[in-house]
Amino acid sequence: MTLNLHEQAELLRRVPMFAKLEPSKLKLLAFTSESLTFEDGEVLFHRGDTADCAYVIMEGAVDVLSDTDDGIVVATTLHANELFGELGVIANEARSATLRARGTLQALRISDEMFLKLLADNSDVALDVMRQLSLKLTRSHRQYEEAQRELSRHQAGG
Repeated sequence: MTLNLHEQAELLRRVPMFAKLEPSKLKLLAFTSESLTFEDGEVLFHRGDTADCAYVIMEGAVDVLSDTDDGIVVATTLHANELFGELGVIANEARSATLRARGTLQALRISDEMFLKLLADNSDVALDVMRQLSLKLTRSHRQYEEAQRELSRHQAGG
């Protein structure tokens, strides 16, 4: 799927955090970003990699992988119009997880510089990113608590 600048800008408008951006800013974001296609099973980045960009899923899905004692498991799956990779960019830290395409994936790669400029120049976008990060943190905390309860049940039964 090769899209022109106008089509990319219209797809970006569907991403909730970008919906309020002016058309000229959407076109600038599309112009300065890279449209990428990943095949099923292709790794976008590995845990520990340098966080030099954020991604928006335009079409398809991405599995977030966790390394456990039982091997690698899918911790969660992200879908169209979701942003990922932003935490590493904002925190200037290495990637915290490995992400792998589930099926064919169309994603927009936003450089760290452009992403940080987008946040600095657009308070609505920055607020939405903070909300999304808060939701991710809350989900992770719930998953951690559930894993702790499961471990306690397992240890008590064993």
